[in-house]
Amino acid sequence: MSEIKTIKTMTKPFWNVLKVSPIVVAATFCAANSSLAAEVNEQATSVAQLSQESNSMGQVTSVSQFSDVQPTDWAFQALQSLVERYGCIAGYPSGVYRGNRALTRYEFAAGLNACLDRVNELIATATADLVTKQDLATLQRLQEEFSAELATLRGRVDSLEARTAELEANQFSTTTKLVGEAIFNISDVFGDDRVGGGDLQSNTTFSDRVRLSLLSSFSGKDQLQVRLNAGNIVGNNGVTGTNMTRLGFDGDNGNSVVVDKVNYAFNFSDAIRVKIDATGGELYENVNTFNPDFASSGKGALSRYGRFSPIYRQGQGGAGVTVVFSPKGPISLTGAYLATTANNPTDGNGLTDGASTAFGQIAFQPNKAFNLGLSYAYTYQNNSSNVNLFNSTGGALANQPFGRLATTSNNYGVEATFQPNSKIIIGGWAGYTVATAETGPNRGRNSDIFYWAANLALRDFGKEGNTLGVIFGQPPKVIESDFDGGANGDTSYHLEGLYKIKVSDNLQVTPGLLVIFNPEHNNANDTVYVGTLRTTFTF
Repeated sequence: MSEIKTIKTMTKPFWNVLKVSPIVVAATFCAANSSLAAEVNEQATSVAQLSQESNSMGQVTSVSQFSDVQPTDWAFQALQSLVERYGCIAGYPSGVYRGNRALTRYEFAAGLNACLDRVNELIATATADLVTKQDLATLQRLQEEFSAELATLRGRVDSLEARTAELEANQFSTTTKLVGEAIFNISDVFGDDRVGGGDLQSNTTFSDRVRLSLLSSFSGKDQLQVRLNAGNIVGNNGVTGTNMTRLGFDGDNGNSVVVDKVNYAFNFSDAIRVKIDATGGELYENVNTFNPDFASSGKGALSRYGRFSPIYRQGQGGAGVTVVFSPKGPISLTGAYLATTANNPTDGNGLTDGASTAFGQIAFQPNKAFNLGLSYAYTYQNNSSNVNLFNSTGGALANQPFGRLATTSNNYGVEATFQPNSKIIIGGWAGYTVATAETGPNRGRNSDIFYWAANLALRDFGKEGNTLGVIFGQPPKVIESDFDGGANGDTSYHLEGLYKIKVSDNLQVTPGLLVIFNPEHNNANDTVYVGTLRTTFTF
């Protein structure tokens, strides 16, 4: 490699022309020669001093010789490569590089010439590792032989670029995506007598539910949801006489499209997530319900009770705020407030004067196998909200222990899941509620309500992606009361078996059977059976 003996600094710095510093030039040189460096294990060569004057540059073999260059500098790796691999960069005799100093034309010419000489040397000497003339001839011959294929491939790439450009120009939105779910359901009810007496008469039904959600993000860490809902799935309670037979996805609005949910969620900090519901707020969609395989209405349990603990039915359909605090560690905290009639300005309604729920939950997950939740909800329901403590889940007396009198309730719950391996998940919950009458002659009287359930999910059962599930438990039951209506004397049991079949990533078919023993906690009522075949499309 030729060496440059002396270079005198120009009176007018090259900085005035290129407006660059040696650091920028070092990064540029490194980028230009990076592919060559990957092929050759070259050794650093020295560069002659650029000047004999006090500000001249001297030979270095390691970037560590520069006292003013640190590993945190933005161009450190580029400078290191040029000094130690190519020998293109030199420093000053005082051991500094002066990376922010303006570059003269002579210095730029010297460095560029040194790099080009080094590249020529590598090409001339490293023939064992670099491409030979025979290799180039072979490549040229292959290019000629496959010219048609290359032309076809080039055409496909051009076509793909054109289609991509068209999609970008005509996309629905740069901030919003559409998520949909459609359920087709075939169901029938079997049994001798309906609850309360009389023959149980039911026909096989075929019905649907469709939901479209517009999910918008403006920062990448937030989400605005607007959901459209339509369905015609009539609840089984009309023919059975009990809400215990309801499906987890029923609902009939004559397939009229309505906006049933509007909310916005964002990160207040790395550990705090906030969700504001304008309408359609539901605790079970905002918090952890500890039932991952059965919580979804479209892909979870078939029954209403089998999806999750009834404590998460409090305050359903209202407006409010949910805050989840998830610091690093096994414990997370959740707080929520929902008002059922927040949009109604009349007396006894609104955000604070009407039916409302204050909710808190502690989740403890010491490892991936075990997850435990402790939940509490304080609920107030007045006459105008049609008192319904568990939103029509479980027995009728448990949902209205004092009839239509204003009621408050303190709800306590414990939930858990245990996953010994990737194929088996065991879960369940238990809840205890103390309801208090707030109006009427029985004001101040209490009713105690209890419920529990256990479930088992066997993942990849029979085929990868399929899940076999079994759910068994006792729906909400009034176990003690000092109100005139009394308590339930007997006990109902809920048994559900289902098999979720994954046909594809977008299609799931779930046959299942629901059995209710002693409906409405009355041994005099006959057992009721509900057979269901649910098909869920997601897109």
